[in-house]
Amino acid sequence: LSAVYEVSQEADRMGYRLEGEKIEHVTDGNIITDGIAAGSIQVPSAGLPIIMMADRQCTGGYAKIATVISVDLPKVSQKKPGEKLRFAAVSVQEAQRLIKEREAHYQALERQIAAAVGAEISYHLTVDGRTYVVEIEPIEE
Repeated sequence: LSAVYEVSQEADRMGYRLEGEKIEHVTDGNIITDGIAAGSIQVPSAGLPIIMMADRQCTGGYAKIATVISVDLPKVSQKKPGEKLRFAAVSVQEAQRLIKEREAHYQALERQIAAAVGAEISYHLTVDGRTYVVEIEPIEE
């Protein structure tokens, strides 16, 4: 949790390999094959973590040390090779609160869109510190 990692050139829909401080294994890092959830962080024997993404395999035999919470996976998927990331411990309760907060935000947007049918709508969205204007034009039937 104290190290900063960088997304390597080997980052795709299967997994994001990270470069940075190696994580030492007590043994070789191999385990009995078991299931892999989206966001699982595997650490092969080389000691560099891999965040498992949407097209990951369904099972794997490397040690898993953590899981990126589902609300943060879209943020990880937007990282490009060379960009940095840092991990933070999050409780199950906090992860659940964040996903409920995101869902409430999406529902509020859907209500606003439904209420404004026939009117032009624009939103200012901020993603990773950059602001975008998204305009929704009315559908003419």
